[in-house]
Amino acid sequence: MNKQNLKKVAGAIRKYNSFLITVHTSPEGDAIGSELAFYHLLRKLRKTAIVVNEDPTPVEYDSFPEKERIQVYKPNLKDIDFDCMVVLDCSDLIRTGEIYKLNKDNKPVINIDHHISNSNFGTLNLVDAGASSASELVYSLYKKMHVPFDKDSAFLLYVGIMTDTGSFRYSNTTSYTHRAVAELMCFGFDVRKTYSDIYENIPFADTQLLIKALAHVHLTANGRIAWVELPAKLLRHKKLSFDLSDHILSFIRSIKNTQVVVLFRENLGTKKEIRFNLRSSGMVDVNKVAQAFGGGGHKSAAGCTTLGKLSEVRRKVIAKICADLK
Repeated sequence: MNKQNLKKVAGAIRKYNSFLITVHTSPEGDAIGSELAFYHLLRKLRKTAIVVNEDPTPVEYDSFPEKERIQVYKPNLKDIDFDCMVVLDCSDLIRTGEIYKLNKDNKPVINIDHHISNSNFGTLNLVDAGASSASELVYSLYKKMHVPFDKDSAFLLYVGIMTDTGSFRYSNTTSYTHRAVAELMCFGFDVRKTYSDIYENIPFADTQLLIKALAHVHLTANGRIAWVELPAKLLRHKKLSFDLSDHILSFIRSIKNTQVVVLFRENLGTKKEIRFNLRSSGMVDVNKVAQAFGGGGHKSAAGCTTLGKLSEVRRKVIAKICADLK
């Protein structure tokens, strides 16, 4: 981590009085955990802050304290007053959806992120591709600024770190990560219940789609690539209350000898918009694969939203992965 950048961001936080906080579209555990923990940090410094996201918070994070602080973007929010905008867990400003347009007066932007594909779009950038998560970077800010944790902020940071490290299984888990988590666990939240609420809380109706998806896993490149599609016609039959993407990807990445897994999904409501998520065992840099289509992420986990027919996008993405496998 660049300690000078950490110092500059800490100084900016002390300098400004009011903040707009946001994250990327379709937020998950690290995005929501880091932004709410950052909100807590500001409140402890007697700052004012508003949290606005493009998309609603997924139901698996219902246990998050003060999640009601998060507002979902509406056009009537155009006149929000703030001194500084803070964007967390977001590699590019455009990925905030409509939120970046709220900064119509070009107020300073603090960019806090850990994606290797980050474009350093901020006025100040606290970007560290070696960090496990945006939540880990917010943890470092708490330490740098000598702001004490409490049970809620510790819980939020713990969940953010846990979800982005695959429950501490991925290669982005470092000794610093474990030391941070050890300190956060001292605040006495129920670790077992926390895991269960997020990963073992799938509504039974949603499991039917999970079963259908796993029944159509395909292998290619001599079993080194596994992929599955979720077409719109399958998704339209059921209104999902739970994001099954991580569960599908986690299962198929456990297939023996598989090096890269891909989930392709047609986005409902947007014609010919395809979302694909990639995971890698480390042999292939899937961030580079995603970047080839306008996306990004990490070497072992990345994604992209692009336009095209499902079959065409899948063919091009698989071809790119195959080329990188050689």
